[in-house]
Amino acid sequence: MGVKRSLQSGGTLFILLANILTVLSTATNYWTRHHGGHSGLWQECNHGICSNMLCQTTLAVTGVCMALAAGLGVVGMVMALRILCHQGESLRGQTTSAFFLCGLLLLIALVGYTVKNAWKHDVFFSWSYFSGWLALVFSILAGFCFLLADMIVQSTDAISGFPVCL
Repeated sequence: MGVKRSLQSGGTLFILLANILTVLSTATNYWTRHHGGHSGLWQECNHGICSNMLCQTTLAVTGVCMALAAGLGVVGMVMALRILCHQGESLRGQTTSAFFLCGLLLLIALVGYTVKNAWKHDVFFSWSYFSGWLALVFSILAGFCFLLADMIVQSTDAISGFPVCL
C-alpha cells in the first residue's frame, strides 16, 4: 500500500470517527451540566425529568449546523469509500472540500454554542459538547489526509512526462 492509499484510508477512518461523534453529540442531552440536571440541543433535564427546549435562535442554528455537518460527513465518507474502491478518482477534490466544509459547519455550531453559554457561572460543558469538538478535529484531519493524497497524485502526474536521471 502506497502513501497515497494510506492517506486516503486514514482520512476515511477519521471521517468515520467524526461522523460517529457528530451524531452522538447531536443526539444526546449532555452539552451542559448545571446544578440538578443537564441539557443538550433539544431537551433539558432537571432532577431526572426531561422536557423539550424552548425555541432559541442560537440553539436552532447550532442544531441545524450539527445536522448538516453529519449529513455532509456521510456524503463525504461515501465519496471517500468510492475513491478507495477505485470507482471515483474524479471525486478527490469534492471529497476534500466536503470534509473541510463539514469542519466549518461544526466550527460554526460549536463556537455559537460556546458564546451562548460561556459566561454562565453555574453551567459547565459536558461530554456531548466535547465530542463535538473532537469530531471537528477528526473532520479537519480527514480533509488534510485527502488533500495530501491529492497533492501526491498531482505531483506524480506533473513529473511523469519529464525525463529524470538520478
